[in-house]
Amino acid sequence: MSKSRLRDKIAIVTGSSSGIGKAIALRFGQERATVVVAARRMTLCEQTVHQIQQNGGEAVAIQTDVADERQVERLMTDTVNRYGRIDILVNNAGIGGGSRLAETSTQTFDHVMGVNLRGTFFCCRAGFRQMKQQGGGVIINMSSVSGLQAWAGTGTYSASKHGIMALTKSLADEGRPYHIKVSAICPGAVADELVDASPAEIERSQKIDPFDVAEAAVYLSALGKYTVVHQLVIDRLGADW
Repeated sequence: MSKSRLRDKIAIVTGSSSGIGKAIALRFGQERATVVVAARRMTLCEQTVHQIQQNGGEAVAIQTDVADERQVERLMTDTVNRYGRIDILVNNAGIGGGSRLAETSTQTFDHVMGVNLRGTFFCCRAGFRQMKQQGGGVIINMSSVSGLQAWAGTGTYSASKHGIMALTKSLADEGRPYHIKVSAICPGAVADELVDASPAEIERSQKIDPFDVAEAAVYLSALGKYTVVHQLVIDRLGADW
């Protein structure tokens, strides 16, 4: 398998200090993209950067809270000032939260929506504007199977992820004339806490390998100009869209 499918691409990955986002950042580095590692915890961002660099990749850390509109705008501006463009934007930053709706506080609801939905909106808007100006790009939003279905106790989280699916489908339609491809990945339960564990440990967890999700992100980033995938669902049996 080629290890240079993303050579010379400039990629921002939010929430890449740990979990799925870190796995995506590491895989992008292996594919020779220049990776902007963006998350709230700068120390962990720098650890991700160090791992990418140890494997011969190029990366930089920019501390970012996606729930803060000004920080998102700064992330995009700093990236363009440094590299001249943004080829790939992976909006992975997100949190869980909420319980049964009757027991969910307004504060919890607002916090989950602020990070998951508003944060994705801020990043999509800023990234889309830059990609439109430069003549194209790829945006990948991290949704969930909870963005396609909902169960008791998942109402708040599912509502945020359903909202991400609506943003994705709308932006995909808006981006087509400008060669901007917009897709969403919808994984089931991922062993995101085991991103630095051995493959055997991940297999024993009986959850999705975070590097399988990362491979999907590489695939979507490397698709041809005229291929559009709005959603890619991943479970333990593989991918479907």
